[in-house]
Amino acid sequence: MTNKFRLRKYHFSMFVENTLKQGERRGCIEVICGSMFSGKTEELIRRLKRARIAKLNVEIFKPEVDSRYDESDVVSHDSNAIHSTAVPNSGAILLLADQVDVVGIDEVQFFDDELVNVCNSLANRGIRVICAGLDMDYSGKPFGVMPKLMAVAEFVTKVHAICVDCGHIANHSFRMVADEKLVMLGETDTYQALCRDCFRKKNRSKG
Repeated sequence: MTNKFRLRKYHFSMFVENTLKQGERRGCIEVICGSMFSGKTEELIRRLKRARIAKLNVEIFKPEVDSRYDESDVVSHDSNAIHSTAVPNSGAILLLADQVDVVGIDEVQFFDDELVNVCNSLANRGIRVICAGLDMDYSGKPFGVMPKLMAVAEFVTKVHAICVDCGHIANHSFRMVADEKLVMLGETDTYQALCRDCFRKKNRSKG
């Protein structure tokens, strides 16, 4: 593979919003995944703001359960924000996503399994669907609907945090408190981003 081909392939995967011909409308599903503190919501907001600059109609949704920073806005850990609609379930997204070009969905791991059908339905209507969420839970297992969503998506971007223990690339969300509930909202006082080795070491010490 030549360097020129590698560069073109990289450009295509990073800037999918520029791949359609003028006036062409094709639906697709994009998934942004990774651990906590990896920049998932930051990347989601970046893509949605670019779509608005392009004069596209954009709607953003998040689950009602996520009210850490704001009851309605999607807010990143770096305090970047974009207005959204909090919904009780994935079915509500279909009802509210009317006359739109782009739909953004944050914290998809908290939604029900019907979200896959919802995203497929939107994409089949010619809508660009951009989803962001955790790919693994605190125990290192695939989280909720995310694996199925990644399977049907045209584009999957995995972002990484930095391991707070050793400084290497982190892909795990380590829970520092003794609680085995699957869904537990928290920040740096509750979770740490860790690499594979540090995640295993800390889990062994907890046991």
